[in-house]
Amino acid sequence: MLFNSFAYLLFLPTVFLLYWALPWKWRNPLLVAASFLFYGWWDLRFLGLMVVTCAINYMLAVTMGEKSISGEEKQIRRLLCTTGVVINFVILGIFKYYNFFAENLAALLSTTGWEFHPTFLNVILPVGISFYTFQVTGYLIDVYRGTMPPTRNITQFFAFISFFPQLVAGPIERAGQLLPQFSRPTRFSRPLAVEGMQQLLWGLMKKMLLADNCATVADYVFTNSATVSMTDLWMGALCFAFQIYGDFSGYSDMAIGSAKLFGIRLMRNFDRPYLAKSIPDFWRRWHISLMTWFRDYLYIPLGGNRKGKGRKMVNTATVFLVSGLWHGANWTFIFWGLYHALLFIPSTLLHRENRQETRIGNIAKGTFTFLLVVLGWVLFRSTDLSQAFSYLAGMFDLSRLGSLSCSRMPLVFILFFMSAEACSKHDHPLAIQGRGLLRHRAARFALYYGLFLFTLLAGGKAAQFIYFQF
Repeated sequence: MLFNSFAYLLFLPTVFLLYWALPWKWRNPLLVAASFLFYGWWDLRFLGLMVVTCAINYMLAVTMGEKSISGEEKQIRRLLCTTGVVINFVILGIFKYYNFFAENLAALLSTTGWEFHPTFLNVILPVGISFYTFQVTGYLIDVYRGTMPPTRNITQFFAFISFFPQLVAGPIERAGQLLPQFSRPTRFSRPLAVEGMQQLLWGLMKKMLLADNCATVADYVFTNSATVSMTDLWMGALCFAFQIYGDFSGYSDMAIGSAKLFGIRLMRNFDRPYLAKSIPDFWRRWHISLMTWFRDYLYIPLGGNRKGKGRKMVNTATVFLVSGLWHGANWTFIFWGLYHALLFIPSTLLHRENRQETRIGNIAKGTFTFLLVVLGWVLFRSTDLSQAFSYLAGMFDLSRLGSLSCSRMPLVFILFFMSAEACSKHDHPLAIQGRGLLRHRAARFALYYGLFLFTLLAGGKAAQFIYFQF
């Protein structure tokens, strides 16, 4: 079920009204049932896989909770945690990476004269499998570390894992932040609900106005990258940069906004990343829930920055390599991760992040950072490395200089959204203060309904959320 679909337009208010009409003890079961319906809307087989995965982790966590965190029983806890992590990533690996590794292994062996003909799996990648796998794995590791007790209430556990606003594309929530919100009674908060509706509308605008309009140009240019002009190539790369930002951050805004309607607060997943002044700054603002997950469950356990600069460089490169692979089973994603590692490592080793800069200096640094990010998105969007390198070469081939053959309309939406976010002092620009004419509720409602209607009329051709494939 898509957030920008008519089905969700009926689903969300129905669940909202039932949730607040029921006694508290029935609200979690309602959310679990609604989340199962939401997820099973794509394919009931996806739902079965998620339920089995989560049930295994629930039982392992409860069993760990019965063992001491010291002495001989600590070894049992480690074994239980390791078992759960292996199961989670074996399931993820089979569905997402088996064919990729089998194909590359066959190609590698063929260079040595070995003939290897693997059996490829004809399976559909379950929607959001990377997101809920990471979330349940983080919970299992937290229980093992003793940073939080396991929950024995299976309804609360499934509400935490399957909560429909963030189930298929995040944010990837931490158990310590989200799980307690399902264990205590909540009261309806009108200000929070209004804030949620505002953020939901802003996310819808990002998706339909920014992402979908940019997608039309990006798809055209990348499909015809071998023949279009250098100017078109730059336009296509720019449009994809804002397509993926509007698409993913828009989904996150809609998820966070939807959750607020139920009195649930999800973590912020984007913080105006295209205003970053360095690559490390960009990664502190982009997909925050994933990068902090990698920091806490991969980078720090590998040694973090505690074992010298050399180890720090290796650990950083590992995080970005895994991040690239997390996004998909394709060498383009792996090279995209390594590309950002090469940009990230020098900045962290020089420790120049806090140096004061002039306004012009900040603008120059921000522009250069944005340019580097846009070039990286070409790797991300290309179908293979051959197209990626050809596309990047064409962007600097002056012999292909020419006029635009695609629409300029996305530039209007790019300018609007960038300006709105740059000027906003809140999580989203629609958190409008009641001043002047807007102090009247009728005026605010007219503005919001006007924006909603404009979004429906001016939205681009509907496209599936990009991060559903991850």
